Amino acid sequence: DRPHDLAGALAILKTKGAVALAGGTNLIVDLRAGRERPERVVSLDKLEALRGIREAGGKITIGGRTTVTDLLRSPVIAETAPALVSAAKQFAGQMVRNTATVAGNIACGSPAADLVPPLVALDAELTLVSARGRRTVPIASFFTGYKKDVRRRGELISRISWKAPPRHSCSLFYKLARRKGDAITVVGIAVALAVDRGRCTRARVALGAVAPTVFRAREAEAILEGQTPTPALIEAAAKAAAAAARPIDDI
Repeated sequence: DRPHDLAGALAILKTKGAVALAGGTNLIVDLRAGRERPERVVSLDKLEALRGIREAGGKITIGGRTTVTDLLRSPVIAETAPALVSAAKQFAGQMVRNTATVAGNIACGSPAADLVPPLVALDAELTLVSARGRRTVPIASFFTGYKKDVRRRGELISRISWKAPPRHSCSLFYKLARRKGDAITVVGIAVALAVDRGRCTRARVALGAVAPTVFRAREAEAILEGQTPTPALIEAAAKAAAAAARPIDDI
């Protein structure tokens, strides 16, 4: 199915056995491997309303069909989300980046999804739409387990949004993998900090690929917030983050 508008896509997706196809960089692989056997595949390639990046009223909004390459070309993302840019640069290879979508990377549910830790560190919110209506969910509470989330049947991630970070803030993403390019993440870490008069006023530490889901290392955040960052304090936060890791068994 290739609907021409969102309403048409949602009408099909509410039927049993229907799945959405955006970039397809995960779904096509799963179809070929037999891990997915949907009754209907609904292509979203004609839904241009779901693609784009905009900044308004101190808020950044990304359409769900926005590609990883779109992120890399956006001055808005470069200015407001350096960690997301870093993750996008290390995301698979160029052909995959041209096709893979932000919502698709989130929806696949992999704890190693590269775009998720930066979005968690940004306190991003997801807008879920269906034929029944729409609702907003913080990305930090979107995942309920390995490849499981809060979506109901027929729901799509239509957009991702977050507040523009305050002045004197920064964010970084670090990826450990077996090689530099086109490799799955072994450990992915996003950190976002805001500082006022030398003290940390906001800390977010998001860990990927070290638990069934991407999660916030809240004890590490608590160590940093309200304090003046020093090497010893950062080391203590790092140890707290490492202690929170619960890697799953996989290949």
